[in-house]
Amino acid sequence: MEASVTTATPGRSVLERSAASRLPDRLLKWGLTALAGAILALIAYFFIRLIGESGDTFSRFGLSFIFGNDWDPSRSIFHGFPLVAGTLITSAIALILGVPVAVAAALYLNELCPRRFRTPLAILVDLLAAVPSVVYGLWGILVLAPKLLPAEKWFASTFSFIPFIGGGTPTAPNYFLAGLILAIMILPIVSAISREVIATVPPEHKEAALALGATRWEMIRMAVLPYARPGITGGAMLGLGRAIGETIAVVLVIGNAPLLGSHLFNQGYTLAAVIAAEFGEAANTPVHSSALFAAGLVLFVLTLIVNIVARWFVVSGHRGRRRGAGAMVEAQAASVGEVG
Repeated sequence: MEASVTTATPGRSVLERSAASRLPDRLLKWGLTALAGAILALIAYFFIRLIGESGDTFSRFGLSFIFGNDWDPSRSIFHGFPLVAGTLITSAIALILGVPVAVAAALYLNELCPRRFRTPLAILVDLLAAVPSVVYGLWGILVLAPKLLPAEKWFASTFSFIPFIGGGTPTAPNYFLAGLILAIMILPIVSAISREVIATVPPEHKEAALALGATRWEMIRMAVLPYARPGITGGAMLGLGRAIGETIAVVLVIGNAPLLGSHLFNQGYTLAAVIAAEFGEAANTPVHSSALFAAGLVLFVLTLIVNIVARWFVVSGHRGRRRGAGAMVEAQAASVGEVG
């Protein structure tokens, strides 16, 4: 009895399939397109709604809402420059303090940490993102502020010759404390993105640097950091966006003073903090409510600018990397030609 032989029929292309078999692909495409369009529509709706709600404030105060220096709800005067300045100051402190630590942690976990400890330590760093912001705020004002106050007084008196950095009498809630708390809060996101980017560095780049006699630090400086710089910069910008929009923790540690502080250890305010602190009492006051919506609009624009800048850095960094790789290939080809 002859054994039956089963021959595999060649598969059909997508165009040869029936319309019913191609329906799931079309549904997937339409569904994903609809979701992407819904996200863009939601962002546009937020922007248009903020413009509409804040129209009374900008028609009354104009650009002085952004550049004026007087925020007094009792007199219905709303000038938001102290809020914008407080937002930028605390975010800059968060970047200066948080990004180097986050990148250093990422470099250690990827390049120096023993393999058996790498995953547990990475999980511990990522767990910082799971702590609620109100916990960071309470810890900052109840524990960190009293312990830092003597050091802040010494720093302010020692470096009193530096404008804004030194001088004055430090208070317990201040710009620096808010920036320090924000630095801790952005550390996990910047570190996670930096770890992922550093992990994509080709091993050939690192091995070539080590083979040429570079030390471990020189290999990191010449091979790892230049390749990962665009991604690290993008992660830092995303951390900046998180710092700009943080609310509850900043309300607890900045002091809620709607005036521009004269030095780094003065009380202040931010755009997000003023919205969280005053929105309840402004519900029955149209002018006050409109001013808070205007603060939200400025905050929205700042966050949008940060994301655009982050995207630009990442794209330009990738282009520069490709140009550098092309130049390297051309140089190698030229050297080979000279040897030949």
